[in-house]
Amino acid sequence: MLVKTYGAAVRGIDAIIVTVETVVDRGINYCIVGLPDTAVKESHERVRSALKQSGYGLPRQSVTINMAPADVRKEGAAYDLPIAISTLVGAEIITAPSLSDYVIMGELSLDGSVRPVRGVLPMAIEARRQGFKGMIVPRDNATEAAVVDNLAVYGVDRLADVIDFLRGASELRPTVVDTRAEFAGATGLFDYDFADVKGQENVKRAFEVACAGGHNILLVGPPGAGKSMMAKRLPSIMPPLTLGEALETTKIHSVAGKLRAGSRLMTVRPFRAPHHTVSPVALVGGGSSPLPGEISLAHNGILFLDEFPEYPRSVLEVLRQPLEDRHISVSRARYSVDYPAGFMLVASMNPCPCGYYNHPTKACTCRPGQVQKYLGRISGPLLDRIDIQVEIMPVPFDELSSMKRGESSADIRRRVVAARELQARRFAGESDIHCNAQMNSRLISRCCVLEPEVAGILKQAMVKFDMSARAYDRILKLARTIADLDASESIGASHMREAISYRNLDRASWGSAKNTPF
Repeated sequence: MLVKTYGAAVRGIDAIIVTVETVVDRGINYCIVGLPDTAVKESHERVRSALKQSGYGLPRQSVTINMAPADVRKEGAAYDLPIAISTLVGAEIITAPSLSDYVIMGELSLDGSVRPVRGVLPMAIEARRQGFKGMIVPRDNATEAAVVDNLAVYGVDRLADVIDFLRGASELRPTVVDTRAEFAGATGLFDYDFADVKGQENVKRAFEVACAGGHNILLVGPPGAGKSMMAKRLPSIMPPLTLGEALETTKIHSVAGKLRAGSRLMTVRPFRAPHHTVSPVALVGGGSSPLPGEISLAHNGILFLDEFPEYPRSVLEVLRQPLEDRHISVSRARYSVDYPAGFMLVASMNPCPCGYYNHPTKACTCRPGQVQKYLGRISGPLLDRIDIQVEIMPVPFDELSSMKRGESSADIRRRVVAARELQARRFAGESDIHCNAQMNSRLISRCCVLEPEVAGILKQAMVKFDMSARAYDRILKLARTIADLDASESIGASHMREAISYRNLDRASWGSAKNTPF
């Protein structure tokens, strides 16, 4: 007897429906075809034991299973559940009249319990798009799949529960999640707040500008100045996720298997901080079984790279394309996938190998030329894509011991959100342009018109500090963001001076005695 059950396979961050076709006939053969990997082929033993523990057994007949489309590789143990059900129905051990109404996914334990799998959210989205009535998944994945409305999601603990439900012998209660209500009720509470940071007002302002315009930022300062401590507080002043961004972010983490059991929609922007020993594949994604990398897990959030020059050159250089295009294409001999990578890069580094160049109280012990050589570990094209480069110095004792609290993250966030709302209206007619950092040359010409006085300030800075031409567009984007924070239609002289002050590493005099402020 031929029986069809339905599962799903993940490609990139999307899913496609997989038809599990099972034929049970005379003989003793057991065969799975349709490009299965080792985990799928090993399902035979898990299914056999799970069926036995559930009061059933594998038929003593020939079982042939085809997983279509046959040119898409099927990976993982998530196909155990549809294989087990289709085998029982194909052998006419049970009947399941409504079998074709559901997408079924789940890994089986030897005792018949159903274990969670990854990628359930994009599977649920595709199931709804294909018109399925519902989806049967492990209970730990039920709330994740129930984020998708107009799709009945049934969470199960054991294989026997699925069999009884499809036979009509028992009922399952669908998992219901009110996505919009949960999203609207997100508290936005954070473990870290800028109110706890003493001093560092210039760095706080730089962070505010970076978040308001979506600009990448590099912190340069000695050990113990607070670079990592302040970077961890950045999510608290980022604009809240929109519902669309939250769904996209949750899909990526679902595919990567990063969601905890019982997780629902992500409501806080991700903050990823990989160690400097990370490999290029771990950063951009891919591998023998392709998964999203750190830059995709940071999509719609922050990628924090501490000790920036310590990352291998090969790792840093793979950031160049995603920083510009906001997506990454991973092509290998067996597959080609696209992952989104619209993250804000936040990096930190010491100013020199010893860490004390420009320190107010400690002398730098580096030999002549070492400062430039240390900075040279970061290539010019990569540095070009970092809009804000700001120095951070240790906080004096008087400020550090003060009991006065700084401005709270909530207050800073309100200004950031107001600036982003201005940009949303400005770019309402543009596709894939949501903030000032994403402006192209056409939009820069339209949105960053300078008065003669302001243009003169920019020209003077370019000549005085021998800045490269690549800094020109970056300064204009920064000035536009600073003007937005002031709710100003035009870019003023003060906005331009502040924007220029954030381009320290563009100066030819960096690392020499000529390094003077503008």
